[in-house]
Amino acid sequence: MAQTSDQTTVQHLLKLAGIGINGNNPWDIQVHNSDLYRRLLSGGSLALGESYMDGWWDCEALDQFFDRILRADLNARLRVNFQLAWHVLKAKMFNLQKVSRAFQVGEEHYDLGNDLYRAMLDKRMLYTCGYWAEADDLDAAQEAKLELVCRKVELQPEMTVLDLGCGFGSFARYAAEKYGARVTGVTVSRQQVELGRQLCAGLPVQLELKDYREVSGKFDRVISIGILEHVGRKNYRTYMQKVDQCLKDDGIAFVHTIGRNVSGWTTDPWIAKYIFPNGMLPSIAQIARAMEGLFVMEDWHNFGQHYDKTLMAWHANFEAAWPELRHKYSERFYRMFRYYLLSCAGAFRARDNQLWQIVMTRPGRDCPHCRIS
Repeated sequence: MAQTSDQTTVQHLLKLAGIGINGNNPWDIQVHNSDLYRRLLSGGSLALGESYMDGWWDCEALDQFFDRILRADLNARLRVNFQLAWHVLKAKMFNLQKVSRAFQVGEEHYDLGNDLYRAMLDKRMLYTCGYWAEADDLDAAQEAKLELVCRKVELQPEMTVLDLGCGFGSFARYAAEKYGARVTGVTVSRQQVELGRQLCAGLPVQLELKDYREVSGKFDRVISIGILEHVGRKNYRTYMQKVDQCLKDDGIAFVHTIGRNVSGWTTDPWIAKYIFPNGMLPSIAQIARAMEGLFVMEDWHNFGQHYDKTLMAWHANFEAAWPELRHKYSERFYRMFRYYLLSCAGAFRARDNQLWQIVMTRPGRDCPHCRIS
């Protein structure tokens, strides 16, 4: 059967990334529906993900597929379609992360089921990047990350800590157990709060179902591990002002976030629709503008390559647990979640995304890392 012009175009684009159609390499795609080519050219990245969920194509190594796609910058070669243009326009016109929408990501993603996250994550239940510098497995990498955070903020016994976006209370539990800190954590996920309270029982830890903008009080340390991805461009300054409001004069603030190389308005349309509604990755420039005049940047650490390894470990756990999970979740969900984990791994491998840890203090405070005798 002769190739259509759509198929020829897609084949040419994929070839630029070294990807074949129905080839033998693990990163080649296997096409099951010939309408795929027209769908991809008209729908872009959203159509790519949805057609995978629909079973129109497969790929043995999705992580390698996306690594190649992103290194070749194929998105720049595709014409802007209406769906993508509207996605960007909405983000420019409206505050998609306002308080009334803050709990949407909790309900649609973080509340998918604690059975899923127990199976996929490490024993401490951290749903953020691990630190693999001297770690051999996921548990050790996540423990190392927690210790790294505590050291960077110079945590001491009896210090009060505000944890914005506390997840399952993993940091709060570690800081209370290992350092004797008293931690208040907030999250927009009801299931995270319920399980987190169980895991932190008996410790000086208070977890609340609350948006970061609703927090009050003064704390020795204000940290966030994985919330800035949900704050949004229109609210970065509001976030920094809240940290400033809650931080004691001699305190240390800390941010752990995924970041992007170039400033933008929104995230990938498929990720926004199926995984993280209203999400957006900040750039260095956007974070810097938000903190300007409020904080001194003491340290900016990038270990984005560690997220590739973390995501691949999560994927391995997810695959191993699927025979038990499939009784609750559909096959379409399986394809969606597999696509999510492996596409993100490919993005970090290609250096399209970064992982930053930022330490901040108030102007005039002595540098926490450069004592001079």
